[in-house]
Amino acid sequence: MLRCFDASMFRDVEMSGRRGFGVSRVIFTLVFLMTFFTGPAMGPEVDTLDEVVVQGRRRVPPLTPSMTLSGEALKRFNSNTVADALRYFSGVQIKDYGGVGGVKTVNVRSMGTNHTGVVYDGIELSNAQNGQIDLGQYSLDNIEALSVYNGDRSDLLMPARQFGSAATVYMTSRRPDLDDRNYRVRASVKGGSFGTFNPAISADIRLSQRFTLSASAEWLYATGKYKFRYRRLNQDNTVAYDTTATRHNGDINALRAEVDLNGSIGKNASWHTKVYHYNSERGIPGAVVNNVWFRGERLWDNNTFAQSNVKWQQGRYSAMVNAKYAFYQTHYINKDERVLPVDNLYRQQEVYVSASGQMYLTSWWKVAAAYDFQWNSMTADLYDFCNPWRASNYGAVSTAVNAAGFSARASALINYVYDRQRARDLATDRWAFTPAIYLSYTPQRFKNLTARAFFKQSYRMPTFNDLFYTDIGNASLSPERVSQYNIGLNYESRRHGHLLSGLAFSADAYYNYVKDKIVAYPKGQQFRWTMLNLGKVDIRGLDVSASATLSPTRDMDLTLRATYTYQRAIDITNQSDPYYRDMIPYIPRHSGSAIANISWRDWGLNYSFIYVGERYSQQENIPVNYIGPWYTSDLSLSYDFSLWRIKWRAMLQVNNILDQAYDVIAGYPMPGINFKGGLTLEF
Repeated sequence: MLRCFDASMFRDVEMSGRRGFGVSRVIFTLVFLMTFFTGPAMGPEVDTLDEVVVQGRRRVPPLTPSMTLSGEALKRFNSNTVADALRYFSGVQIKDYGGVGGVKTVNVRSMGTNHTGVVYDGIELSNAQNGQIDLGQYSLDNIEALSVYNGDRSDLLMPARQFGSAATVYMTSRRPDLDDRNYRVRASVKGGSFGTFNPAISADIRLSQRFTLSASAEWLYATGKYKFRYRRLNQDNTVAYDTTATRHNGDINALRAEVDLNGSIGKNASWHTKVYHYNSERGIPGAVVNNVWFRGERLWDNNTFAQSNVKWQQGRYSAMVNAKYAFYQTHYINKDERVLPVDNLYRQQEVYVSASGQMYLTSWWKVAAAYDFQWNSMTADLYDFCNPWRASNYGAVSTAVNAAGFSARASALINYVYDRQRARDLATDRWAFTPAIYLSYTPQRFKNLTARAFFKQSYRMPTFNDLFYTDIGNASLSPERVSQYNIGLNYESRRHGHLLSGLAFSADAYYNYVKDKIVAYPKGQQFRWTMLNLGKVDIRGLDVSASATLSPTRDMDLTLRATYTYQRAIDITNQSDPYYRDMIPYIPRHSGSAIANISWRDWGLNYSFIYVGERYSQQENIPVNYIGPWYTSDLSLSYDFSLWRIKWRAMLQVNNILDQAYDVIAGYPMPGINFKGGLTLEF
């Protein structure tokens, strides 16, 4: 697995890395001063209530393409994890390696998983080893809202690091909704196909007038066994294999626990603290290749983090401070008799602090600045492992104006990274500068219609795997960069009391150019590879989404949602490559989804449909790498009732009702028709 190569040829970089610490101190000082110069000591006191009222009446047009699901709309989905719900967002691809416990990663607009940030309750998740977040570890049971933003959010008051991602997934956990009560308890149990058993419980407690506590826990167990059809064709289209088999080693036994504390400090400040723990053991079923049905890979994950957020507002000034500590442990074994046995233990630590400030210069113009510091380390029980650590400095400045239907926002982010191999006493430094500008206009005569456009540069730093993998890592890699261009229209209408009570439509055309893409490239003999900045990708696409809400009677609501995505993502690295201008792996030209939900009194019926067009599993778009299109239809029925002063919800789901055989990733067959039932109570 992961070891460190001998990078003695980079000793000359060590001194530049040490000089870089001086640069980091300068960045820290400048941004720190800019952040706190926007604090209350630099301006007069302004009545907070008047300022809030004025801002609340002004409609801020959407600056970036985004989609959000929250509340009841999110509950109706046939989804277990965050990754399952994200399938219904336009421009989003999910890599799913199959089964209840399969790894699930997200890719937005074909820019790669590492270019998509994942933020949980305001603070970004990270994985310094490979840069990918497994969204299968995050359950929807404790999620109140789920959003995807291309570019940045419209807010200026956010950590500097969040200005650096090409797209961002925001997860917001449930907040206490106690009204005049002192506690609320919610419990559920679900079960179904694949031996799935999934109980969960959560409680909200009012500790005092200013403090509330929320706690939740969930257990997921599944055998992961399901039938699948294995059919492969030869190059002359004759049948090579066509049989039915059972998926093995896809079991999971996982426990998730979260504790949230919410409070206020006086009238102008609030804080939130979260402690999160996830522990799992699961099998890795592996790819079905050459008639191999079973593999001996197992994975244990032990992820724990504690984070805290403090927000303060006084008149036209506001500030925010974040802090986080995380510990991640991964234990991987492979007892497959066909390969050498592997038993490796990896540990990661993360320390993160952030400070940001915002000030309204006038009623229509505001400025902000932020500074983040993040430290990551990694150790492993491998021979000659170099135990790397990384210090990252992020500094961001931003400004926004909003007047007469016109909105504009600009930001600039600088990121300085210092890497160190402790075992070899070698160091490297890297830096990236990325600007962004967003524009939107809402005509006075058509206040429901907004035209928008943005340009943004973003990047992703090389991961520990890219830099230090045995015989492959390259310590001199540059950041992978993306230039994004977007132009679009957005329409929203809300008319309470009408038959058509809600209507929304958005369409965005975009162009993304990926430069210095980090790829594995043969070095000398074909069994020797190294990581190089060689790749270039040209991405052009169109995202369309529409939704409508109809209220035929007082007791009935009908909600319709639809999305469509067209993408042409081609490799333009080298004209001599056989795959030059071919579609990059796993990106379909056409994809979409449709959702219909009917609510009548205490009953709810939800139908969802997902379509993914033809793709290729490798760089060359040839018949042997072709993956056909797939689509699934899911159906769920729910009923709400009261009994013994307790609110109950009964639910039944049927997924993949057409029993289609398909692969999201080649060689990883997905389940056919499957069932799930559940009961939820709240008091």
